[in-house]
Parts: sequence; C-alpha cells; structure tokens
Amino acid sequence: MADLTDRTPKTLHTPSRRALLVGGAASVAAFALAPSASASTTSARQAPAFLRTAPNAVRSLESATVRTWAADTWRSLVAMTNPQTGLPADNIPESLAPGDRSGYTSPTNIGGYLWSTIAARELGIISRGEATARLIRTLKTLYRMEHHVPSGMYYNWYDEETGKALTSWPGSGDKVYAFASSVDNGWLGAALLVVANSDRAAGPWARRIFDRMRWKAFYNDNSDPAHQVRAGGLVHGGFYPYEDGRPGGTYLGTHIGGEPVWLTTHHYDTTVSETRITTYLGIITGQINPTAYYATWRTFPDTCDWSWQEMKPVGVTRRYYGLDVYEGAYTYRGLHIVPGWGGSMFEELMPDVFVDEATWAPSSWGRNHPLHVRAQREHGLVDADYGYWGFSPSSNPAGGYREYGVDPLGLGPGNEPGNGANGYFSDQEMTNYDVGFDGCRAATNPTPTYGDGVVTPHASFLAMMHEPDQAFTNLANIQADFDAYDRGGFFDAVAVRSGMVARRYLSLDQAMVMGAIGNVLGNDVIRRGFSTPAVERALKPVIGIEEFGASPIA
Repeated sequence: MADLTDRTPKTLHTPSRRALLVGGAASVAAFALAPSASASTTSARQAPAFLRTAPNAVRSLESATVRTWAADTWRSLVAMTNPQTGLPADNIPESLAPGDRSGYTSPTNIGGYLWSTIAARELGIISRGEATARLIRTLKTLYRMEHHVPSGMYYNWYDEETGKALTSWPGSGDKVYAFASSVDNGWLGAALLVVANSDRAAGPWARRIFDRMRWKAFYNDNSDPAHQVRAGGLVHGGFYPYEDGRPGGTYLGTHIGGEPVWLTTHHYDTTVSETRITTYLGIITGQINPTAYYATWRTFPDTCDWSWQEMKPVGVTRRYYGLDVYEGAYTYRGLHIVPGWGGSMFEELMPDVFVDEATWAPSSWGRNHPLHVRAQREHGLVDADYGYWGFSPSSNPAGGYREYGVDPLGLGPGNEPGNGANGYFSDQEMTNYDVGFDGCRAATNPTPTYGDGVVTPHASFLAMMHEPDQAFTNLANIQADFDAYDRGGFFDAVAVRSGMVARRYLSLDQAMVMGAIGNVLGNDVIRRGFSTPAVERALKPVIGIEEFGASPIA
C-alpha cells in the first residue's frame, strides 16, 4: 500500500464505563440529525439489505445511522483540509483543530478527499455548489503543484498548507527524496476519473490533470533484457526522478523515453492487492498490456520450493492472454480463498470501491470478495473470539501505525512472526497461525490462541458493500461498546480486549469510509463516476474471463 509510516497519535485513551454510556447516548441522539437523502440516490440496482425490507422503525434507523456516520466522517475530512489550498492533511487527532493537522499529505490523500466530496454531495451532506467549489479549489492547487513533468506523476509527500513538495520531513528534518509511487498515483488517478465524470464544472480540471498522467512510466513490459520480470510484465513500485533514494533497490531507465529515472527493482506481483488499481488505469488508457493483470500471482506455486508461504495452496492452471496462470487458493474455515500479501480488507476491497468487480468478473472477484469478508468476520467472531471484526492496516492503538489483517489470508511465510513477510496479524501480540506446508514444512501453530485484537472501522465499511447487515451490526457494536466515536466519526482503530483506542483520524481511512457509504447509500456513485461505458469496454473483457480457485469447500 502507500507509504504510511511516521504516523504517531498524539493522544491515546482507555475509556471508562461512564464514557461508554455517555458516548452511546450522544450517538443515539444524533440519529435524528441525519441528513436526508439527495434526490439522485434512487437506483435501479438492488439496494443493500437493510434498505430492501419494508419500511419499519428499526430498518429506517439503520439507514439514518449510516448517514450520520457519513456526515461525521465528512466533518473530519473538512477539518483536515486547508481552506486555501484545498489539500487534506494526512491525519488529525480528535481535537480536529487546524493547528493539529499533520503538516503533510500525499496523492492518495488528495484523491481520497476528491472522491469523498463527490460522495458527500450525493448523500446530501453538502450542496452541489459547495462540492463544486471544493473540487475546483483542490484541482487548481493540484494542477500547479510540482510533479514529474514527462510522466505527469506526483511525488509522495507535499505540504498541505502550501502545496510544495517536501524536501525534509516535518519535525525530524530528515531528507525526503522525491518519489513517484505507482499506487499513490493510482488512487489519485482513480479519483480524477470520478470527478471528471461526476461534476460538470470541476470535470475539465480533473480531466486535464488525468490526461497528462502516463501510466506506461510504471510498466516494465520486459523489453529490457537486463531487467526481466514475470512474463506479461509488471508494475514498478515507482521511481525517483532526481536522485537515487534507495541505493541497491533501483536502476536507471525509462519506459517513456527522455531522461532516465531511478526505477525500483521492486514490482507489484500479487493480484489481491490495492495496487491493481494502477494496472486497471493503464489498461483503460491503453498504456499497460492486459497481460500485466495475468502476470501477477494468485498464490505462489504448490511445490516445496515455495513452502515458505503461509500454507500449501490448492488449484489448477488455466491460460489467459497466452499466459499460464496458476489459479491457486488457500484453505481457511471451509473456504478456498485467493489470498493477498497481508490478508487485509484494504487489499481485497479498495479497488472494488471504483470497479464493480463482483459483477464484471463473477467467477473471480464475484467469488472472492464475499468469501474474504466472511472469513474476516468468522476470524474475529469465531476463531479469535474477539467479538468484533474488520482487519486492515491502521493506526496502532498503542502508538504509531501498523499493518493488521487475517494471517491465514496472507501469502507470507507462516512460521516466522515479526519478520515483516507474514500475512498481517490481527492482534497486538502478533499471534501467528501456521498450518505448515503439507509434505514440505511441519505446522507450528495450527490452533493459535489470540490476544488483543485490533479492528479498524474502515474495514467494516468496505465490507458493507458485500455484507451490509453484518457490517452495520459490527460497527454499531464498536460504537456502543468502546469510546471509539466522536465528532469526526469513528476513530481509526480499537484494541478490543484492552479497550485502547487510536484517537485520531487518517485521511485515507476516512475516505474509504466515504467511498463505501457513497456506493451503498448513494446509488454506486463512486463506481458510476469511474466505471463509465468506455471503461467497461476496456476492462470488463480483461478481468471477466477469469475463474479463480475460490469457493466454499463441498
């Protein structure tokens, strides 16, 4: 995912029982203040489960509650955003005070604010006029910001107050090397397409910026014999345009001609990853070959040479676009699931906010998305017995930032906890699930006892696109049982056994909340903005032909 390091909450708090009761009463009172739906939320597409039933007090309250959550989440994004530049900070503590903004932002954060503005408009939280004014302010700043001109790509870190690229890190003064990240620019590009197709006045600004972005700059198509990757080509992590910020992990080259840059030797090579949004953008624009989608791993092979991975996969090999693809899956709780690197909700479902993958690719994502959500839910409620679920990278309630997920749904090795290559862990203790690799590596911990699980609300909001009732219940329980909600919506994460809360808001995580709610209650507004008929014609035939190895076990 995007580089999200150096995020340290300023305040941590363990709630008292009185705080829980007061917070619960306040949130119930707020339900009555939920904004009404905009006229444009009527949909021919089937509504979520809690909106499909006949009107009654309970179901009506659930819809109103979700709208309240969206309105409060939007409040935190407004608080993070500089009113002059229109750029959102990376994060802000519970104070929501302008002076407490983080002092830095990224292309992902900027993109998240843009699509959140569209969602807020569609949900009736702000007017069309206010949405357009906000969008144009941000896009005008973005248009003039320093970037890599030959590729049109933006660098990782900027000052949200001025729009200037950072050369030193706020606070520490450490040097910042200008770096164009393929995934960060991917989320910005996705947001620009949403705005271009969703707001008549701001659209031309968004289109102007998007049209100068050259996704080919990130695509290693194997034409350089000295730097070969998997057949079909892969997307680099990114490049340094001015000087090498990662000696030994880069090489001088270019995929678009002109002056060479320092390209990362690291490439994104797993399918269940948020980075597929960049591949989608390249395919849509004709700059990345569809073979790049099939060059990525579903799982690694099932031979002993690959026994360092989480478990032995099961599957068959199929052929697409002239490439043999091992359609492997992992086995967890009676399910065959195609894993991500870490097993997080973000990896699985973030691109699904923009592309209705389950509909366009019913035999691949249409199987995997609901199975992944179910596995996360059952991990939290049954295997780990946390009482809550939803695991994804987030603030660490004990301080800093950490990657959380469901270890059995991650590709990393399952017998070396803490080495950074495991599937992400769901608890603070980094409890490792290891069933071994049949015939090659013995199991070391097939039935673990889990500790202080950490759930993040944005994971449940993403899941709401597939399990609306279950996701709503989980979020309502988190709100009721912990001091985890305030004027800016849900705080970023909760350690459910200690009750410790990461009492701050992250721009990206809040934007995921807004995007998911925009789709669930706003007639798929983010998907409609991104997935135009032209995008569907370019992308659906590519992803729609695949059959994953994902399925319930008979």
